Amino acid sequence: MGKRHKKIIWLKIVGTMAVFFIVLAIIGPLFAPNDPFAPDFSHILEGPSLQYPLGTDQVGRCILSRLLYGASVSLGMTSLLLCIVTIIGITIGLISGWIGGVVDTVMMRITDTVLSFPDIVFAIAIVGILGPGVKNTIIAFSVVWWTKYARLTRVLVMEIKNNEYIHAAKMAGASKRKLFSHYIFPNMLSSLLVQFVIDIGGIMLALAGLSFLGLGVQPPTPEWGNMLNEGRAYLQTAPWLLIYPGIAIFIVVALFNTLGDLARDVLDPKHA
Repeated sequence: MGKRHKKIIWLKIVGTMAVFFIVLAIIGPLFAPNDPFAPDFSHILEGPSLQYPLGTDQVGRCILSRLLYGASVSLGMTSLLLCIVTIIGITIGLISGWIGGVVDTVMMRITDTVLSFPDIVFAIAIVGILGPGVKNTIIAFSVVWWTKYARLTRVLVMEIKNNEYIHAAKMAGASKRKLFSHYIFPNMLSSLLVQFVIDIGGIMLALAGLSFLGLGVQPPTPEWGNMLNEGRAYLQTAPWLLIYPGIAIFIVVALFNTLGDLARDVLDPKHA
């Protein structure tokens, strides 16, 4: 069995696990054993039990129910944010790489300016100005994360447009629309898809980190980052408030990072 074949098998296994998480995040709240928002002051900081399989928090809410609901919140925010930054980045990269000249120079200088700031620090600064919340968090990371897609798309366009088959297509009378749809974009798709998958784990971790700092999703909405934030004061008395959200974040981020690495090795010939 060849090395590439083994990686394909592992890609299918890890991909299946990722699909399982996505399905769980979508339908998980339907199977929550308790209301994730309803406090129960008669069961404050209780350990795991039949009624509360993973215990309760500081106001008696079910940890398992909040984890299941929080998965859908995290996945929804990550999906929306990735779609926004991908569209913005690819659009700017296509324009910059295809037109070139002054347009390319101006767009890349703007991109370099944004890239000169650390992602998290820049996002925190924007949220600090706009105020905490889901909407402002997505806006903040949208301003930061589009740059890598813009640069990647620009490089790919500049490589592809100089190939002989592009010149042949132009000589055959292919329109710009046909060049993009039939030649340029299909040859970019695998590299962009790999970057998209790699960023899933990173964005989920960044969103959780911002919520942990109290700048992202606001209570009482359950999200893994703000669950960690709420539970840190009870590390000694009720460690499950931190343990279970921490394990969930670790598993999901590691899963999608592994999936991204495998996808890069299989789909990108340079890493095969």
